[in-house]
Order: sequence, then structure tokens, then C-alpha cells
Amino acid sequence: MGETADLSLTSSAARHLPVLLDEVLVGLAVRSGGMYIDGTVGGGGHAAALLEASAPDGRLLGFDRDPQAVARAQERLQPFGSRVRIIHTAYTALEAVARIEGFLSVDGVLLDLGFSSYQVDDPQRGLAFRHEGPLDMRFDPTGSEPTAADLVNELPESELAALLWRYGEEPRNRAIARAIVAARPVHSTQQLAQIIVAAVGRGQSRSLHPATRSFQALRIAVNGELEGLEVVLPQTLSVLRPGGRLAVITFHSLEDRIVKRFFQQAARPCICPPAAPVCICGRQPMLRLITRKPLVPGAHELAANPRSRSAKLRIAERL
Repeated sequence: MGETADLSLTSSAARHLPVLLDEVLVGLAVRSGGMYIDGTVGGGGHAAALLEASAPDGRLLGFDRDPQAVARAQERLQPFGSRVRIIHTAYTALEAVARIEGFLSVDGVLLDLGFSSYQVDDPQRGLAFRHEGPLDMRFDPTGSEPTAADLVNELPESELAALLWRYGEEPRNRAIARAIVAARPVHSTQQLAQIIVAAVGRGQSRSLHPATRSFQALRIAVNGELEGLEVVLPQTLSVLRPGGRLAVITFHSLEDRIVKRFFQQAARPCICPPAAPVCICGRQPMLRLITRKPLVPGAHELAANPRSRSAKLRIAERL
């Protein structure tokens, strides 16, 4: 499993710095007058850079399911005026909204799958165990999705254990699920973290808290993150013009596997069985891989923003 961010860390030194910013701008080949979609606008850092690089008349359509992120991005990007449009919705609606907003045949799409320091540092979100807070974990607190508390307190032990493995690759998933069920009801972040520590100990890793993978698993499940990624990736092909580029930043191996597999499948010219003497499928590749291996942060970025350490950037071009 790829390195998982430790949500007990403070972010005072990294108030949501856009990750791999230079690599994104170069990889998307941003040009003046281009049209771009930021499917995860967050704090607006990548969006601002895209708008600056595409000046004077480039345009950007941004998405975020977090209403507070939308408000922050709108405020930050206000100087760009009508060149930018921010929509409060999940990126699973990307193609439909792009059609309504006139953002078809765009030059680039960016998906930064990380969540912001604003979200982590808000105790009411329940995303981290450094602060006491409710077990919510929804990116959109106004939505109707079950909270982490709902999952922790209502799932049968076997299903909870399966969730911790599927979305967190937690090797001690059964022991943790057993301890959680025995301690119900569980309503706060620190209560849950303490239950996990009591069940499995603190381990040998100083950089990774024992509850990190479990918190990741619950967050992913609550927000349907992997399912949403599977839905949005094919939609990007529908909105990119030939020569347009797709850039995706992932932060753990579960996301990266999905992106890598999608890129490889979309770049394949033939899907006939190996035994077939000639190609009969007539398949044409839809993507050209720009990055054979993912780009990762350099030493300078890691020093300025330790939370970027697990980031991986993959880029492909629409054919």
C-alpha cells in the first residue's frame, strides 16, 4: 500500500498548498485562451494557477462537493471575473454540467483527489483524530450520505472489518472491527482512535498512527470516493478535445491503481484475445500516456508541504 497521510499532523506550515503545481501546469500544456476543468477545486490553488497561465482569456469550470470549499474558491478566484465558474456538486456530474456550461472540447481536466487542510483542521468534519470532533467525515455536510458514526455503529462486525480492509487495506481489520463493536456507541474521533490503539497497540511506526488506515477507510466509504473516481474518469474523455490532457493527482494506492488501470486500458489499441491471428476488434486507443511512471514531489516541495509526500501525478493526452 502507498504511504497514507497521518491525519494527526498539524498543517500550520501548509495551509493547503497546491500539490505538484508546476508539474500540473507543464503536464496540461496550459495555453492562453484555453478551456480547463478543475474537478476538485478545493482551496482554488490549482485553479488560480490555471487561470493565470491561460490569461488573458482562458476559462475554467470548477467543481467541489464541499460548500465551504466552493465559497473559499469563489472568493479567491473573484479577480478572474467571468473567466471562472464554480459549481457546488460532485465531479460525478462533470460531463452533464460541462455540457450545460459550454465546456465541451476542453484543453485540460485536472482531478486533485486530495482533501484540503481546511477540511482536516475543522474538528466538526471528523476527518482527523488530532482534535476531538463528531464522526462525520462527509465532504458535503449538507448531503444525505450516512456519516462515519452511522457506519461505525450500525454495520455488522464482518461488514465493518471488510470495509476497513477494502478501503484502508488495514491488516488488523478484524481486531479493530471487533473492538469497535464491543465499545458501541462510538461518536467522536478521539474515542474511535483510542479504541483502535487499545485493540492493536501503537506499533513500531512513528510516522503512522494506528488509526490512520481505519480513518481513511471510513472517509472513503462515507464519500464514495473510489466509486466516484470510476464514474468520472470515462466522462473526462467525453469533454476533452483531441490533444487535450487529463491530469490526476492521487494520494494512496487504491486511487492510483484505478487511475493507472484506466489510463492503460484507454491507451490500448487492441483488446483481442492473444490467440487471435489478426485484430478483429477494430479498437482505437483514446489516450496517449504522457507519464509512463507517476510524477512525485521533489525535495523542495516535501520540505514546504510534508502532506504532499504520498502524491502521485499521472497525465495522458486525448487522441
